[in-house]
Amino acid sequence: MTSSLQRQLDTQQFPNDYQLTNGIVKHAENPKNFQIPPDVIKRHIRPGQFVELRIDSPRFSVHEDAAAECPCPTCNGDMTKPILRHSHPASLMPLPDQHMPSRGWGEDFWVKVEQRSGNYFLGTVDNPLAESRLHGLRKGDAIVFHADHILALHDIHRQEIVVGMDVADLKELAQWVSSLRGDE
Repeated sequence: MTSSLQRQLDTQQFPNDYQLTNGIVKHAENPKNFQIPPDVIKRHIRPGQFVELRIDSPRFSVHEDAAAECPCPTCNGDMTKPILRHSHPASLMPLPDQHMPSRGWGEDFWVKVEQRSGNYFLGTVDNPLAESRLHGLRKGDAIVFHADHILALHDIHRQEIVVGMDVADLKELAQWVSSLRGDE
């Protein structure tokens, strides 16, 4: 099944040069402000859980009427291209209707994991997306992604993930937390 999901990911395309953002790369570019879950958390993600992904396109840049920079709600740093963000999956809480024009911005969104095979996942988009007209993704669409694309695990799953860990995983998680605090 891994090769099947990998093949699906390799052939998955979005219009207008949109691509899923690689969280590992974004974290490497800005490690202090762009946090992603550690591998020990990602290894425990399973069907039924919600993960956050981002879709973006290098084709679009800041529009003339937009500010040159704006604060990023995810990393609290400045960014030159806004990213739309959805705080929660739509199936967990009612979300207000969002009426905004498509601007070519990137978009963070929640996906409910349906299948996992190794580091490959199949999920269902769980937000109404503002930029659907440009990237083609809509609430309820299937999407294939890699563990490297995961930007966050929804808060409701954190305790369940930690409770399911063995001693080696807990030690790895403690080392990761310690490195965030600068204890190492």
